[in-house]
Amino acid sequence: MNSLEATIEHLARAMKMPTIRRTWKQLAGQARDEGWSHEEYLAAVLQRQVADREASGTALRIAGAHFPSMKTVEDFNCDFQPSLRRDVLAHLATTTFIPKAENVILLGPPGVGKTHLGIALGVKACQQGYPTLFDTAAGWVQRLATAHHGGKLNDELRRLKRYKLLIIDEVGYLPFDAEAANLLFQLIAHRYEQGSVLVTSNMPFGRWGEVFGDDVVASAMIDRLVHHAEVLSLAGDSYRVKNRQDLLRNAEQV
Repeated sequence: MNSLEATIEHLARAMKMPTIRRTWKQLAGQARDEGWSHEEYLAAVLQRQVADREASGTALRIAGAHFPSMKTVEDFNCDFQPSLRRDVLAHLATTTFIPKAENVILLGPPGVGKTHLGIALGVKACQQGYPTLFDTAAGWVQRLATAHHGGKLNDELRRLKRYKLLIIDEVGYLPFDAEAANLLFQLIAHRYEQGSVLVTSNMPFGRWGEVFGDDVVASAMIDRLVHHAEVLSLAGDSYRVKNRQDLLRNAEQV
């Protein structure tokens, strides 16, 4: 290694730019062969560094979101869900609702793809640079109850503000007692016009009073969620039931 190469290696290491350190020599050879200008070579080197840094950041955000599985918008079968407007889904996939602190509510019976879409939009958020956190409604209540009983609820709510999108999955699958309902309401109220929330629920809004055991709390929560929100109602049969039926039919035909 000559002195110039050693200097470039040292500078790339000092600036914490491992991609430049790894690729500058190969790109320099390509630049000489193809007659790039100095500006074109510099742009190519910096593009490699930025692309790798963004990819690394996306991977860290996805890991930190704690999704139960990886789902994408592109993998969602819109043909199975004709009630879902594709233009609305495409708009949500741009994640422009997040900087405006708007919400997304996905309603429908079990198995119609609510969690898939919730995760998929969360992945899009991570790809666009927005810190995201996923949990079931029961998991969120447990997190908040632990903070509450430790006298740190306000600290926890402030900490959650750093996440630009919170995903609350499966509202309605289990009923909540008064304390749980109050804690979840405090989370929603704390996020109101401050950060985005994506909620999936198997219950229509008219039955949320049953879920939270209090019509007043349910009404106040719904009011804050839907004020700035896209509400999507999904219908149809369960994907899981359909897939099971298809497997049984195929087995019978063998």
